[in-house]
Amino acid sequence: MAQCFFILKQFDDVLVYLKSIRPYFIHDDDFNWNYGIASAAAGEYKEAEEALQQIQNERYKQDYTYLSWLCRCYIMNKKPHLAWDIYINMETSNESLSLLNLIANDCYKMGQFYFSAKAFDVLERLDSDPEFWEGKRGAIIGVFQLVVAGIEDKERLIEAMNMLKGNTTPQVELIWKTVRKWGKDNGFKF
Repeated sequence: MAQCFFILKQFDDVLVYLKSIRPYFIHDDDFNWNYGIASAAAGEYKEAEEALQQIQNERYKQDYTYLSWLCRCYIMNKKPHLAWDIYINMETSNESLSLLNLIANDCYKMGQFYFSAKAFDVLERLDSDPEFWEGKRGAIIGVFQLVVAGIEDKERLIEAMNMLKGNTTPQVELIWKTVRKWGKDNGFKF
């Protein structure tokens, strides 16, 4: 029944069945694969991360589906650095670019702007799609907002601002002017 609901993408119903038998399959890779993906698809990211991390089969652990769901779980569980590490350890391919896009957008959505900016920066350097520039610009401004609020480290702002080097659009000049003024008013130099 769980597999029927899985195919129908009714993940809350899948979990009703899988949770009832989970104690008997806690070390089964196939079960943890299904349980992890169903949990993530249902928005239960902590459960999903735990299940996916219990998988031992190297073939599963190299699969793009596994890597992308695990990255999403890390991001939703406020561990974007672990998602970034997965991307860094991948060979360049269409899958690594898809994963980078997932990291850029999910981190942005979750307010983890530093890693979003890093991902959008790489994407923009690989493809001059204006959406990547807009995402990077928004993420860098998000890093600035978090630094002003005392949530993010100032060193990350320096890294984010360095991502703007080489771009001479009026928007970049305005961002630099605003950040420098704030830095001057707050005893922080760029």
